[in-house]
Amino acid sequence: MNTAENIKRHWLAELNLGFEFDGRRTILSERKHVGPLIIQKPFYPEGQVCHVYLIHPPGGIVGGDELNLNVNVKKNAHTLITTPAATKFYSGTNFQAKQVQNFYVESKGSAEWLPQETIFFSGCEANTKTNIHLEDDAKFIGWEIVCLGRPAINEKFDKGYFRQTIEVWRNEKPLVIERSLLQGGDELLAAPWGMQNFVVMGTMIVTDANKDVLNIFRETIESQQLDDNKIRISSTLINDVLICRALANQAEVARESFIAIWKSLRPDIMQRQAVAPRIWFT
Repeated sequence: MNTAENIKRHWLAELNLGFEFDGRRTILSERKHVGPLIIQKPFYPEGQVCHVYLIHPPGGIVGGDELNLNVNVKKNAHTLITTPAATKFYSGTNFQAKQVQNFYVESKGSAEWLPQETIFFSGCEANTKTNIHLEDDAKFIGWEIVCLGRPAINEKFDKGYFRQTIEVWRNEKPLVIERSLLQGGDELLAAPWGMQNFVVMGTMIVTDANKDVLNIFRETIESQQLDDNKIRISSTLINDVLICRALANQAEVARESFIAIWKSLRPDIMQRQAVAPRIWFT
């Protein structure tokens, strides 16, 4: 098979979503997609907030695939986006796989990006980006949970690579810019100053934070009585952005801790009690 024929077999998908507040609740005002990246109908388990579930029908991403999600949240609108299952990056085919999420949130708008974990198979060649653009007093809570290899079948991340970029901007000024590169078999994966042999890495971003929010985070972590052999969590407050980091031995452990943190912080950040998406319980 030549290169041109191989490229035709790759999925190029893009989904554009727009959310507006109609005076009663947030509505899905725009939904355009190209390729296999879609959402189910909007759900309203908490009244005004619009919950949507992002679906990628092929079920996995292979080398050469490119997925782009663009989310526009208008003034006073509030959306929560999650996924029904883990995202999977399969082993490479000498092509890089890409996944990009762009969030644009207008003043007084709120966006929550709470996906299930992303699993990177050994041998994958993956590049992911999450770009968050906020106006004035717009708010964002989101996380990325990464699993390297498949520990359930003793597959280590011993080849391939995963490149991750997370950026947070407010009024076109950078608040957080992080870039990381994890290569299969690299000493970083086992080093005491690196992954410490943990196979899961999580990053949670909370904007509009302050020292009181940081204290709530610390109290939540203390109340969980976490086992250091299963998960380690830290936090950094940079101006008004709280960055929570986790290393864990299982994705479920990291996700449960992040959900507990989200439930504790959401009332202060979003002025709403946490209402978990229904898909998390199915």
